Amino acid sequence: MDTKKTTDYIVKWLYDYAKTANVKGFIIGVSGGIDSAVTASLCARTNFPVLCVEMPIHQGENQVNRAKELITLLKQKHEKVNAVEVNLGPVFDVFKQEIPSIDNNAKVNLSLANTRARLRMTTLYHLAGLHGFIVAGTGNKVEDFGVGFFTKYGDGGVDISPIADLMKSEVYKLGAYLEVPDSILNAAPTDGLFGDNRTDEEQLGASYDELEWAMLQVDKNKNTTDFSERQREIFKIYTRLHKANKHKMIPIPICKIPE
Repeated sequence: MDTKKTTDYIVKWLYDYAKTANVKGFIIGVSGGIDSAVTASLCARTNFPVLCVEMPIHQGENQVNRAKELITLLKQKHEKVNAVEVNLGPVFDVFKQEIPSIDNNAKVNLSLANTRARLRMTTLYHLAGLHGFIVAGTGNKVEDFGVGFFTKYGDGGVDISPIADLMKSEVYKLGAYLEVPDSILNAAPTDGLFGDNRTDEEQLGASYDELEWAMLQVDKNKNTTDFSERQREIFKIYTRLHKANKHKMIPIPICKIPE
């Protein structure tokens, strides 16, 4: 991948879209991760106003510090970048107190993790409406179209997806080209939705490099009998997640009424 050409292409795509849609700028939830860092950096290069939003919900200090470091860097480089912090911790805590409880901690924790993402989506769209901005998504190809590793109507609820055709490895290459801070480039990917330090790899059971490999094997219609034991395990993880999360990747089913 030619990082300069890819960067220039995405920046022009973003600029043209914003110009055609007659919007005033972009809004992005900045988490301290590579995807949001690259997305924010690309939007900033359009010279449209960009609002970076921190939305901590009892977030780890390292994640918060990385987000602040990125925002400081972007504001130094681009005069039209601004930032705001919305502490959603108290809102989340009240929500937890009000909803009915069930005797299944795993389901409760997963549902609450998705709730964090949906509270953030609601916040972004509230601010976008106030400023006349559009919400820029931060999902990459393997997450959005491979294993469906995002929250439906959470971080999946966006107006545009500038990096959704890039594999995670390609996002890192763009990050290096865009001079994203090393603290972000070197951090283990995490969605930060559980209030602990669990990584994406721990949740998925495979690294992004492994999942990218599996995604490519599907495209090539490779025979799994040629795989090693670990490769078969990775392929099984990928196909299971892809099937389970397929509903996130396709349009909402509509019941069509016959004439």
